[in-house]
Amino acid sequence: MRSDTIKCGIERVPARALLYATGLTKEDMEKPFIGIASSFTDLIPGHVHMRRLEREIEKGIYAAGGVSFIFGVPGICDGIAMGHKGMNYSLASRELIADLIECVTNAHCLDGLVLLTNCDKITPGMLMGAARIDVPAIVVTAGPMISGRHKMQKLSLVRDTFEAVGRKQKGEIDDEELESLEMEACPGPGSCQGMYTANTMACVTEALGMSLPGCAAALAISADKDRIAYNSGQKIVNLSKEDVSCRKIMTRDAFENAILIDMALGGSTNTCLHIPAMANEADINIELDLFDEISKRVPQITNLRPGGEYFMEDFFYAGGIPAVMKRLGDDLNDCMTVSGFKIREIARQAKVYDEDIIRTKQNAYSKEGGIAVLHGNIAPDGAVIKQSALSDDMMVFKGSAKVFECEEDAMQAIMDKKVPQGSVVIIRYEGPRGGPGMKEMLSPTAALVGMGMDNSVALITDGRFSGGTRGPCIGHVSPEAMVGGPLALIEDGDEIIIDIPKRKLYAELSESEFDNRRAKWSPPPLEAVNRFLTRYAKCVTSADKGAILES
Repeated sequence: MRSDTIKCGIERVPARALLYATGLTKEDMEKPFIGIASSFTDLIPGHVHMRRLEREIEKGIYAAGGVSFIFGVPGICDGIAMGHKGMNYSLASRELIADLIECVTNAHCLDGLVLLTNCDKITPGMLMGAARIDVPAIVVTAGPMISGRHKMQKLSLVRDTFEAVGRKQKGEIDDEELESLEMEACPGPGSCQGMYTANTMACVTEALGMSLPGCAAALAISADKDRIAYNSGQKIVNLSKEDVSCRKIMTRDAFENAILIDMALGGSTNTCLHIPAMANEADINIELDLFDEISKRVPQITNLRPGGEYFMEDFFYAGGIPAVMKRLGDDLNDCMTVSGFKIREIARQAKVYDEDIIRTKQNAYSKEGGIAVLHGNIAPDGAVIKQSALSDDMMVFKGSAKVFECEEDAMQAIMDKKVPQGSVVIIRYEGPRGGPGMKEMLSPTAALVGMGMDNSVALITDGRFSGGTRGPCIGHVSPEAMVGGPLALIEDGDEIIIDIPKRKLYAELSESEFDNRRAKWSPPPLEAVNRFLTRYAKCVTSADKGAILES
């Protein structure tokens, strides 16, 4: 066992003394040491119930003959951090979490890990760390929140709070209605209720083979989630004894499965950052264009919020990820999973309980998957859009650029009704390096939708969007403006063409005009930030590379 390094031999008397001080028995020294990396915090609704799940995981570990050790992992709630300087830290925290997993696991020579996680950057950060050190690991995502209720209408965070801000500004709802939505949209623990980034990453993790079947959709409040936590505790002991490490599960074929299921679900564009970053830690290269290649050959067979009307609770009762695997069948690579079952066996055993929530490929919501990758003279290295959350009328759009140097200025102009119809809002210097941290920008996109402008105004940025974003919103423009990408050269009034079917994004400008502007351009000074973000900005790579850090 890895833990023998700290348990065995006369020279380990001091280490054993310290371990006994934690309450271990002599018998425990013969057992696998399993770390429970828990992102419990009182700050995030997706994590407040994790103490319960920690106990279940512990029980499973002890029942299978292991010893458990809980250690903490930080978490940031993107919804709370949204729209202000707090969002600079969200993506950057992913690397911090990966480093923390490496540090604690290797320093204490743990034999295996249960990764108890839920929200946006925490899940990929934990998997990045586990893949880097290649230990046996299993992920327990803590589950989705149930829908809110107001006047018997089901509510979700994004549509009924972020978009409600725009509706209030437009005069559609009054203060009393807004306060009711604020109080009722999020009724308790769990990740936000749609196929936003947290739930997309939970689904991707299960599709990757790193969670037990059914884990992704099992509700935060459910006994199903407790049983999955317990069974995961048992399973990790067996995986550690058999030395089934992460990289034996996280293969290239498994990552292709994860992307395929992501496209079939119409998931968050943030997976275009996280999947390549996780693969990179497993020494696998996943290029951005692979998402588009897979999206073109797999249909979108579910339609959850933000693009559709179904919620994660509906998806759970319809059969969850195993049911999606059943629908996709032989399209999936038959990979190994932490459950001990291969993907196609899980698919064979699955049942679909609702024919509309999880459709057949022949009756799909869209003949293509949820994400499209665009190229052109604005984004030579690519940009992404969630086409599953876009109306047919906006699949091709031409508009006049209205340029902003930061999210806050764009948001103010939107709220002040200074963005005319037919505009293409450009928000630049918000990329991985320029932000720094590549802020999610749900506030301006949701305000546009709430004000009814999602069919008349597009938005383009080198930043990124929440999984809850819908409408003609293009992010991850690469290379970013701060390093001299073409987005830095766009001016007010330039004509911008968006053509999703042809995968094109460009400005009606000649190369000579770009050259003239480039000769006059110089990067703006990086906004004064603290040491952590300064270090991050110096090391981070482009969005098309997953915004990973260069060593």
